Amino acid sequence: MAVWRRIRKIKTFDVILVLGLTALALFMLLPIAFIVNHAFKPQSELYLFPPTFFVKHPTTRSFELLFLHTGSDVVPFTRYLFNSVLVTGITLALVILVSTMAAYVLAKKSFPFKTLTISLITVSLMFAPETVQIPRYLIISGLHVNNTYFGHILPYLASPVAVFLLIGFITQIPNELIEAIKLDGASESRIFTGLILPLSAPAVATISIFTFQGVWSDIETSSLYMQDETMRTLAFYVSSLVSGLQNSVAGQNMAAAAGLLVFLPNLITFLLFQKKVLATMVHSGVK
Repeated sequence: MAVWRRIRKIKTFDVILVLGLTALALFMLLPIAFIVNHAFKPQSELYLFPPTFFVKHPTTRSFELLFLHTGSDVVPFTRYLFNSVLVTGITLALVILVSTMAAYVLAKKSFPFKTLTISLITVSLMFAPETVQIPRYLIISGLHVNNTYFGHILPYLASPVAVFLLIGFITQIPNELIEAIKLDGASESRIFTGLILPLSAPAVATISIFTFQGVWSDIETSSLYMQDETMRTLAFYVSSLVSGLQNSVAGQNMAAAAGLLVFLPNLITFLLFQKKVLATMVHSGVK
């Protein structure tokens, strides 16, 4: 009887809303399902007419060919993969550290030209990425960090989006908590690592997703700052591979496998931290 009463309380609008959102979610999953299925299709299924959505005879042959394939006849695929993993990991850690420290100072400390500094960070959000390509190239060339891992990392260290988001989040941390931990004799480093970082975890997770997606999928640094093929990343390799195989029937299976390898880490990262992202939006007042 209790179950029946609960069923009767469910409104028709709620049922329609749930069904509609479920249908929309399934529809939005179709591109992801297609990318996964396409990567595991054998060569014979890639050119079937009419084309098939789901793979009938899945195979890992495409990935085997991709890992054995070399770029410029000298650089193995695993080198590009290693470069991407290393650059993305180091950049992510440094962006979190630098952005959080900068946001903490700007949100909770008083110093000359603080308002001007925040205004400049806000203004920098309006610049399109193309407008800073030449200044970045001049800086990296002037520092002589071309063809180095630091040349990949440096353009991302100053992240206005991350600092702006963290300022808004850290500002909401009560000053009383900071004063209380100071009375216990905590140093600034202890306040930062023991209080600010843990309480800023949702915002840190959000900037981690943005940074990861930006660095993992970036081809600009490899194109502009890296002339040594061994220093280029997976995204650049996949981009050049796909463009080079546009008219190649035999290489389309490798292109499909490479596309999945680039897409999958972004999807996994978002799924792991999506709850933190929603928490950040709630705390930031974004509805």
